[in-house]
Amino acid sequence: MTLTLVLFYAFIAVVSVQIIYYLSFLFSFGLKSPETRLKKQIPISIIVCAKNEAENLKKNIPSLLNQDYSSFEIVLVNDSSFDDTLEIMEDFAANNSQVKVVDVKVSEAFWGNKKYALTLGIKASSYDTLVFTDADCTPASNQWLAHISSQFSNEKSIVLGYGAYAKKKFSLLNKLIRFETVMTALQYFSYAKMEIPYMGVGRNLAYKKEVFFNNCGFNSHMALKSGDDDLFINEVANATNTALCFSKESFTISEPKHSFKSWILQKRRHVSTAKYYKAKHKLLLGLFYLTQLSFWILGGIFIYLGVLLPWIAALIALRFLIQWICFGFTAKKLEETDLILLLPLLEISLITSQLSIFIANLISKPTHWK
Repeated sequence: MTLTLVLFYAFIAVVSVQIIYYLSFLFSFGLKSPETRLKKQIPISIIVCAKNEAENLKKNIPSLLNQDYSSFEIVLVNDSSFDDTLEIMEDFAANNSQVKVVDVKVSEAFWGNKKYALTLGIKASSYDTLVFTDADCTPASNQWLAHISSQFSNEKSIVLGYGAYAKKKFSLLNKLIRFETVMTALQYFSYAKMEIPYMGVGRNLAYKKEVFFNNCGFNSHMALKSGDDDLFINEVANATNTALCFSKESFTISEPKHSFKSWILQKRRHVSTAKYYKAKHKLLLGLFYLTQLSFWILGGIFIYLGVLLPWIAALIALRFLIQWICFGFTAKKLEETDLILLLPLLEISLITSQLSIFIANLISKPTHWK
């Protein structure tokens, strides 16, 4: 058997695996409609942990206070900031009885560790249902809490939401950031629908307080600088206790990074926790990325060599068709339709970025959450 045939059969296998993934994503999440029926409102504690976020707090806390919801509090956690973050928090607390402030002092044992600050915020919260977001996030509507809380039930104690990024015109970086966000959401929503949840995002995440304490909080990974959202959910989520909330009213919107360097540093920190996921999740995620990368490499080799082109073209077209259908339904649901036509360009850009992040993390580890 010649090398060309070996590579051709390998390409068939890669395309087949990619098609299986995208069909699974399409039928588990892409074609699903969000649950928009609102239920009885339960008391909620919103936890916002901030480090040097004075300006973002001034801009975004009013949208949290403006939620059309009967019973909630906002726990603002100052994680040893050295700007005006604490003063801004105390101003909100002085003028709003729904706001309480937790001031976390520098700790030698937990310096720069967001999980320690979050733990103190959770302990200070008054209610059994916790909703998490970041200081740079704003809810897409004043129905955010109502939609998130409606997904809780006797069986569902974790709710995974969607944290979008604000759109910027004429910015390829902005489109790349939003594309990566959609692809990540497509996967964690799909796997949760297939009863193998593996992560959530701290920009829009909710769970019962008992889930936190029954798991001993972040104890097993407190020494890691990241993972307060994805690694924690990887530990506690299972086939029966996890619900999704992806109605457009339930989104949060964050300000994206403005430079490629700062975005890469942010992703390096996030990616560094993936090796601590459960083995089945690492296998599923790793195989998806490996076949993505192999699709572009092997496809490029065959096009460059100019051999078996009709077969190669058919396989490439089939894979792109199914991917476009899956991504198109998802992008429409998550209000990111401007990304659909740029899918091939954004995908190869993201794969290249992820490869560089993987290599960079092998060389050195990112430190501190802010």
